[in-house]
Amino acid sequence: MPRVSDVLLVRRRHWLQALLALALVPWAAGGQAQGRPLRVVASFSILADLVAQVGGPAVDVTALVGPDADAHVFQPAPADVKRMAQADLVVVNGLHFEGWLTRLVKSSGFKGPVLVCSDGLPTRKAVPGQGHSHGHDHETADPHAWQDLANARHYVARIRDALVAARPEQAAALRERAAAYTAQIDTLDRQIRAEFATIPADRRRVVTSHDAFGHFAAAYGVEFLSAQRWNTDSEPSAADVARLIRQVRQQRATALFVENISDPRMVQRIAKETGAVVGGMLYSDALSAPGTAADTYLKLFHHNAQTLLAGLRRSP
Repeated sequence: MPRVSDVLLVRRRHWLQALLALALVPWAAGGQAQGRPLRVVASFSILADLVAQVGGPAVDVTALVGPDADAHVFQPAPADVKRMAQADLVVVNGLHFEGWLTRLVKSSGFKGPVLVCSDGLPTRKAVPGQGHSHGHDHETADPHAWQDLANARHYVARIRDALVAARPEQAAALRERAAAYTAQIDTLDRQIRAEFATIPADRRRVVTSHDAFGHFAAAYGVEFLSAQRWNTDSEPSAADVARLIRQVRQQRATALFVENISDPRMVQRIAKETGAVVGGMLYSDALSAPGTAADTYLKLFHHNAQTLLAGLRRSP
């Protein structure tokens, strides 16, 4: 029969082991959280791709507004609320691009960091008489800052810093990926500038569905005409369309383009009324579906530039 002292010793050992196990639970959970990819929710597909390019295996990123979808008119679903609630980091554009974001964050109860990629960039506002066929609210900034590759470098740097803050143990790899991706951005930027320089300045005039390419216009010296404003949540008026048709005729803009997020009928009407030719598809606010022409940000930018160049070179 075991002695009382032996029984007490065994019980004491079990008690100490139980305390140790309880003490290790928070450490193990923390270690597991650090070991898994960072859960990132991006507001739309272009930002999700930038996060994926910089984060690589360190992130698990999803986009609330997916390929070929319009973030201007997005309506969050219950699944989006759940996804937001489970995120470690939320990445958004800012500049009032995601008008639904504040409500979504509040509904989800998300308390984590929200990275606004456009913070720190100089804002671009509409300038009357410079290719705009309609009135803008001149106190509102153009949110489509990613349409300038120089601004994409700023986005990448902010994403890199946010990911490093969240996963400091992977800082070296994250910085290396960001540097390599920025080098690709710079190479494409130089190529596009050189190609547009071959087109006479007075022939760089095109028509698009909505005014999403102002940053592209300023960066690469192309004039864009459109009937619809920065936001697509309302249809252009008949007067806006008629005014644009007159402007296309007067300025002899012969290169027309539809967008992946827009109804093509307005551009087709303008083509019919003016005799201009629809030159192809542009990707403004969203990537294309996986495995297609513009399923990453750099592919999108390259596709848009080459489509515009081809249309301008065909113009008389």
